[in-house]
Amino acid sequence: MKKSRILSVAVGAAVALGFSAGALATDGYQLIGIGQYAVGMAGAVVAAPDDPLSAAMSNPAGLAFLTPQAAFSAEIFNPTRRTNFGFGETGSSSNVYGVPAIGWVAPAFAKNWVFGGGVYGTSGLGVNYLQPNTPFGTIQAYSSITFMQMAPSVAWKVNDRLAVGASLNLAAEQGSFQQTASGFQNFYPGTPGGLNLASPSWAYGVGATLGVLYKVNDMVTLGATYKSPIAFTSMTWQETSELGQNPNGTPVTGQPGQYSGHLNYPQQVALGIAIRPIPQWLISVEGQWINWRATMNTFNIYGPWVGQSSVGLPMHWSNQWVANIGTQYDVNNWLQVRAGYTYGSNPISNKDTGSNLIFPAVVQNAVTVGSTQKLGMGWKLTEAYMHEFSNTISGTSPYAGAAQQFGIPIQPASATLTENSFGIQVGYDF
Repeated sequence: MKKSRILSVAVGAAVALGFSAGALATDGYQLIGIGQYAVGMAGAVVAAPDDPLSAAMSNPAGLAFLTPQAAFSAEIFNPTRRTNFGFGETGSSSNVYGVPAIGWVAPAFAKNWVFGGGVYGTSGLGVNYLQPNTPFGTIQAYSSITFMQMAPSVAWKVNDRLAVGASLNLAAEQGSFQQTASGFQNFYPGTPGGLNLASPSWAYGVGATLGVLYKVNDMVTLGATYKSPIAFTSMTWQETSELGQNPNGTPVTGQPGQYSGHLNYPQQVALGIAIRPIPQWLISVEGQWINWRATMNTFNIYGPWVGQSSVGLPMHWSNQWVANIGTQYDVNNWLQVRAGYTYGSNPISNKDTGSNLIFPAVVQNAVTVGSTQKLGMGWKLTEAYMHEFSNTISGTSPYAGAAQQFGIPIQPASATLTENSFGIQVGYDF
């Protein structure tokens, strides 16, 4: 099979798989790394990109130091989620997601210029809870956010030490949400009992990534990237009547019709340093800031609400700080092994638990391991495993006000999340 044929088949497979896939994630609702090299390094690749996936997504300047190649990654993501709406703990029924990615790099239009990029499943979020026999009837809570990105990129190798690069981030997202209580109308006649925007809706957005990579010497490399916000078109839902909650807790009723809302993707900055104490040993350290507060503070839903044009869901996410460290060792000419650790501050505080039971992005600590085998004739195989340790937040139940009004016992609300993933990646050097 010709090399161009190999690449075209891989790209087609990634597109076909990617736009039907959903995922949960680890830094807020963003994956810690794209591709299995980046996962094995716990995402610490902004100063040490090593394949088209880690370069185009984390630092496009790294493409300038790569030979022409392509890579295809397939990852199985397994999050375990539990929540307590105030009436006992229940689990989510959807626990397995597929995350595909394809990347490539090739010479461009002039000397020392390269073109690359990829198609990725970069982030997502989702739960599916069903809890019958509560005082307010059956509680059904559902969320699904799927985020896909295509990132055509260019990089310029200024000299043997310095490279700069840029990616155009073309993105698509799908979102649907529901949190209803079937018996709520028994306590508040005339109200449907919850928020129901369950019909899936697609939105499309654009942003950019700028990156720089500087090799101080043979031992030390510095890297930095800035990712702009990705501004999306509105998601729209055609729905029947619904009940929301505004920030002061007063029920708000909506009429049948079209509802809409913007869910943009946050800007972020990453700085990294990669050190090789000896030629075969790499240590990479990275710090990252993600501006969740600008996009997940309040989610405004516009539509035919009674008495007002919009209702703001008070998410109140904080900006997130992430620290990653990864290490790789070349055992011999055909085997590399790697491991990593990442910590991310929790963007959701305990006091905002009740507003985020269907958005449980609360994990903080993860460990990863991985390896690469160079198979010869340009082929290589990379694997990685990630475990994100369980974390729980707890606070006031969203049903506490109604329960208190009608003398119903209620427990604190809580959200618990644990994650595992395993992936395999095939690479080919042209």
